[in-house]
Amino acid sequence: MKEDVWLVVFYFSGTGNTRYIAKRFSRRMNAECYSIEEHADFDFLIRKEKTVAVCYPVYGSMVPRIMREFTEKYKTALMKKKLIILCTQMMFSGDGARAFARLLPGCDRNVIYAEHINMPNNICNFFLFPITERERIRKKKNADQKVERICREVKSAKIRRRGWSRFSTLLGKSQNTGFPELEQKHRSSFKADETCIGCGLCVKRCPMGNLVLNEDGRVEQKDNCTLCYRCVNICPRRAATVMIHAKPKKQYKGPCKKS
Repeated sequence: MKEDVWLVVFYFSGTGNTRYIAKRFSRRMNAECYSIEEHADFDFLIRKEKTVAVCYPVYGSMVPRIMREFTEKYKTALMKKKLIILCTQMMFSGDGARAFARLLPGCDRNVIYAEHINMPNNICNFFLFPITERERIRKKKNADQKVERICREVKSAKIRRRGWSRFSTLLGKSQNTGFPELEQKHRSSFKADETCIGCGLCVKRCPMGNLVLNEDGRVEQKDNCTLCYRCVNICPRRAATVMIHAKPKKQYKGPCKKS
């Protein structure tokens, strides 16, 4: 991509990993950067630039529902743009980046760059993936190096489409075939245990507006969870859980903070 091509970055980040990548990439590229949770004129922002970069975490080798809904809303404008797709993942996703392209039929030719970036685990209450400082430091360092490489390649107009190979597609299918059913099942899986103090932090920070605090100080839900794990990781009493209802021993505070 030549220096005179303008770029805008949009991202969704549940617990900070994708925000970190989006911000770092946009700074290196001298581009504007917006969370899709912001109150902004996204249609205008998309239409005024030649290239749009989207950043999101991969859930079950799929684009998170909140990002899918954003994409559907602005599909007409997005389909006319060159696209850069950067997605974060814990280990592997197969075709996690191509999953976004599939939301815009026929836009494969518009994708000028796509890459997967491994980031620290944020599923803080699953015993197979403990939150460790060693993992945070290692993955952050590797991610920093990868972002630098991405920026060099984008600036030099190198085309890369991670996740477009046949093997990547098969690897993605090993996860995304059953994920829609899992995602639907857990739209109403939020729980707050008896240690909840009714502070309302999860209500304020939920990206889907899924949570409300009732008159008794208890948190209720609207069956609209996007499984981002933000509430689980920010609850001051570790009372909140989604999908997996084991109390977290340690919470994930983002790639730059010790948990």
